[in-house]
Amino acid sequence: MFHMYANYKAVRCLALNSLNPERCSILLQHFMKTGKVLSPEQVSKMEHVLPIWVSSWSSKNSEFTNVDICLGVRVSSLNHLEMRELLHSVSSHYKKAKYLLMERKGIVCVVMHKDSTATDVLQSFFHANAMAILMDKHRNLHSESQSWMDKHYEAFIQKLKLSGWKTERLLSPMIIWKANWICGSSDGKID
Repeated sequence: MFHMYANYKAVRCLALNSLNPERCSILLQHFMKTGKVLSPEQVSKMEHVLPIWVSSWSSKNSEFTNVDICLGVRVSSLNHLEMRELLHSVSSHYKKAKYLLMERKGIVCVVMHKDSTATDVLQSFFHANAMAILMDKHRNLHSESQSWMDKHYEAFIQKLKLSGWKTERLLSPMIIWKANWICGSSDGKID
């Protein structure tokens, strides 16, 4: 038993500077509230060592909510109405992006483009987090979250780098499902 406790305490002392989903969520929520970026040491004290479902009852950091994001959604899993919404968002909100976002039953779903890079995946995850944070406050999630990204994302990434964070990629499971779409002058197309 002591060995498990010692391992737990040792892991709590780590201050990892790579970005995983939980660290991204903590960092973005804090930045959107204060305009400041937390250091890896500060975030390590806030993130869960055990899985969230095990440690949520003892969480000291209830100010940071767990956001539900599904990265790499299969286009074929969407119904007709969701496909229409996605097509509309391609032509109106995501003309240059290598990802598409949509809210589905309280979960922000991310469809990645087949040509997306690690940087695109990181940006899509932060954008999905921004959308999830704004979900309770705004009706037009796409416009509000895109506006936030346009105004603050580059400065946020620069502040992350200055604070010692590695911003090259998101440490997440491999994205198996990607889609291809072409944005034309009149409408979008998803294959």
